[in-house]
Amino acid sequence: MEEQQNGGWFDEKRRWFIVAVIFLAIVFNYVDRQMVSILKPLLKREFSLDDSGYAWIVNIFTICYAVMYPVSGWLVDKFGAGKVMFYSIIVWSVASIGGGLSRTVGQFGFFRGMLGVAEPANFPAQLKTVTIWFSGRVRATANSLCVAGSSIGAIIAPPLIAWLTLSFNWKTAFFVCGMTGLLIAILWKAVYRDPPPGITPEATETSAGTAAFSWWGLWTIKSLWGILLIRFFSDPVWYFCLFWLPGYLQEGSGLSLAQVGMVGWIPFLVADLGSIGTSAWSDRMVRMGMQPLRARKVMLTVMAALAPLCMLVTYLPGVTGTLIVFSLVAVMALSWLFTVSVVVAEAFPVQNVASVLGIAGGFGALGAVLFNYFVGQVIGSLGAEKIFMLMSVMHPLAALVLWTMVRREHPEKNKSLH
Repeated sequence: MEEQQNGGWFDEKRRWFIVAVIFLAIVFNYVDRQMVSILKPLLKREFSLDDSGYAWIVNIFTICYAVMYPVSGWLVDKFGAGKVMFYSIIVWSVASIGGGLSRTVGQFGFFRGMLGVAEPANFPAQLKTVTIWFSGRVRATANSLCVAGSSIGAIIAPPLIAWLTLSFNWKTAFFVCGMTGLLIAILWKAVYRDPPPGITPEATETSAGTAAFSWWGLWTIKSLWGILLIRFFSDPVWYFCLFWLPGYLQEGSGLSLAQVGMVGWIPFLVADLGSIGTSAWSDRMVRMGMQPLRARKVMLTVMAALAPLCMLVTYLPGVTGTLIVFSLVAVMALSWLFTVSVVVAEAFPVQNVASVLGIAGGFGALGAVLFNYFVGQVIGSLGAEKIFMLMSVMHPLAALVLWTMVRREHPEKNKSLH
């Protein structure tokens, strides 16, 4: 392998250790954020909330997440992935512990907001790390293995949180996850190093300080606006799976918390395996000679064809049908979430990838805020049918934007944007 020859055996091994630690960090990143959906009925009773009040708690996190995502991307490009990842893990772990200490809805909302402030740095830092440590021939696969922690976190969260809550109490679940995060921060500090120049072209570019867009110059680039629209349309479907599916299984399908712990992980396991497979497929197309950005577009378009399955959810009998459909929808949504990040790495200079992902993640979270509000208002009055109809068209719209607005951008062609 070219990277192994250039970077040496030790660097080849280190980059996979870095991937492993990122994976662990993202696992508990998602466990922390998904706890409220798993404990939704219990928290509604604890804090005297209705569905609108629950949506308010979710949106405190999501608004803070949306606001801080662009800031986090800028911080990663400015100070590096190593430092920003380390401090963000510490802050979100403290926020999880604080959630367990909360006695009022105001305190709980504060710590969910703190979690939203800290967590978005994880993904710009992850993408920056993958971009500079891995070439385009394996980048999507490495990226998917990192971000697979999101669905693994969603897989282990229902049984883990249900077991901790039923064995002890809901506060214990927050304490355990927060302490685990602090241990991961220590592990990250021990493992992460910036790559030596030459291990990939992007690592060399970073060392050499080649041409890049200024932060303000990015806003004049058509591809950035395309990425923003893609995240705005596609992210809410994944957010629905995270924040509303466990509660929907309890309130819409009649499952108990213990039963959700037994089966609620299934769509996320299918999503994890499927999205790693689709990422590897796009890398294979690159190795067979297809231009990297085009390979990502082809794969994402094929996955968007699954979106109309959302309309079947309310017509399928029993829990099994719901789990099957949501498993396929989750494969689609997670494939997009994984690979749109790689699209950013293929379309923009390496010095801009964290900033672009941060801005895009903020817009994706904004779309989720609006969608959460819509769900909170509609699910109790008009029923779930309207929600699933809207979800069925969001990824096809994103695919249209991907083909018409996103291309490889070259800052040297417009010096005024540096």
